[in-house]
Amino acid sequence: MFYREVDKINVQQHFTELIDSYQNLVFSICCKMTGDYFAAEDLTQETFLSAYRHMETFVGTNEKAYLCRIASNKCIDYLKSAGKRQIPSDSETFLGEPDASMGPEERILEAEARQTLLNRCRQLKPPYNTIAVLYFYEEKKAEEIAALQNKNKKTIQTQIYRARAMLRKLYEKERAAYENA
Repeated sequence: MFYREVDKINVQQHFTELIDSYQNLVFSICCKMTGDYFAAEDLTQETFLSAYRHMETFVGTNEKAYLCRIASNKCIDYLKSAGKRQIPSDSETFLGEPDASMGPEERILEAEARQTLLNRCRQLKPPYNTIAVLYFYEEKKAEEIAALQNKNKKTIQTQIYRARAMLRKLYEKERAAYENA
């Protein structure tokens, strides 16, 4: 029993060292392959989770190559499924044709959720309120927003990231108030 606990500690320590050594490399692979900063963050995390789940299969191998292979496979899977995830960004698309699969109740709930999102986005301080409305509500891409705002794409991506964190805090605060009521 004691040896298993020691092995578990050694595996966790080794995994921590792997993350410290290769997280920038894995992130840069994901970022270059997808072209999306936020997707790259998620894919980097997925890569290390997958590596952790399969630690016993690559112990003693070239860990760097193994992690790079996992990262590239995750990116390829992500890019293959990108077509399925694309959502039209034109507001008229959502308002013009009701979704036949949704009943009246679902449409009302969807409209309320979108209105709540718009209200939360508008509560943020500038420039995050504008960025949040454009990105989360109007579903514009970072490149489009950068062109509209005459700003660098990286600046817009950073503002989107911060706006997401601010929105998360607003929703969490609202949920906590609801749960405590």
